[in-house]
Amino acid sequence: MANFDIGLYRLYNQGVAGAGFEEPGQVVTHLGAVQAQDYPGALWSLGLRMKQATPALIQQAIAGRTIIRTWPMRGTLHFVAAADVRWLLKLLTPRIISATASRLRYLEIDDKVLGTSKELIVRALEGGKQLTRPEIYQVLERGNISPAGQRGIHIIGRLSQEGLLCFGTHQGKQPTFVLLDEWLPRTRELARDEALAELAKRYFTGHGPATLADFERWAGLKTSDARAGLEMVKAELHREEVAGQTYWLPQNTPPMPGKQPSLYLLPGFDEFILGYKDRSAVFEPQDVSKIIPGGNGMFLPTIVSNGRVVGTWKRDLKKDKIVIKPVPFTALSPAEIDGLVTAAGHYGRFMSTAVELI
Repeated sequence: MANFDIGLYRLYNQGVAGAGFEEPGQVVTHLGAVQAQDYPGALWSLGLRMKQATPALIQQAIAGRTIIRTWPMRGTLHFVAAADVRWLLKLLTPRIISATASRLRYLEIDDKVLGTSKELIVRALEGGKQLTRPEIYQVLERGNISPAGQRGIHIIGRLSQEGLLCFGTHQGKQPTFVLLDEWLPRTRELARDEALAELAKRYFTGHGPATLADFERWAGLKTSDARAGLEMVKAELHREEVAGQTYWLPQNTPPMPGKQPSLYLLPGFDEFILGYKDRSAVFEPQDVSKIIPGGNGMFLPTIVSNGRVVGTWKRDLKKDKIVIKPVPFTALSPAEIDGLVTAAGHYGRFMSTAVELI
């Protein structure tokens, strides 16, 4: 494939370049899962991949139960398609549960505590109720289960990984929790091999070009399982060798005749950054501390130009506008400045608010 540029191909295959999806569920299904640790940022991750979107439109998809927010992989919140939530939890959460067992023991959360918590929460939620996290903590406290420290969120997370709970709609700024089986009718079950193959196909189609190590890290799979998934679908993918690395991407990816002027404002934790173990194709090693300041796992929103991260950006929500402050790593070209204005306008339309660049 001529003019192979990993960052540009990722923008295209992730749906950022082109932004052709009509519905939030299409975005989530295409990518397999979308990082949703930062809720406002996750809404923009979906919105920037759609033809037209607003936070309200994506929240309608949550309320309409076509996308689900839960902890399916790596112990981190993601949006997943409703049809996929149960097979993803079944495939991916056993490793998370095993890996976090010592943490739960440290917090004195044993099987008895989990069992009692489950009974209390089910009684409080059954019948279609939605409760915020503080309200669930009150339920636990009334049942003599302390949610102090991180005990409460670990209990909620564990019960979500087991398929009991998931997020419902928001009450103001507070997310709620619901019983998954009440919120969502029974969805398809996949045998383990079928699930591995489906996840591999979704990942490399929606994130390619990517390596086996990228897939393993993204999904939180054992190397052997990640390799097995890839082996089952690699005949449906295109293979590229770049600098001694094997990359996989969808066969229908069109050739790109060189770099095209393009600039995007991505939220923090976007799949373009978080979806890979090796991120060196899209930003320089010396820029890591600018994107993840302090190395604390908090990824800042990024400016992406021609498939590379060239800066970060901040937003300030005012009463009548959004003020966007770009923080480029080096001086932007005139074309990039024009692209920045266009990208800021795109974000303003998403938020239905005027935007000011400073």
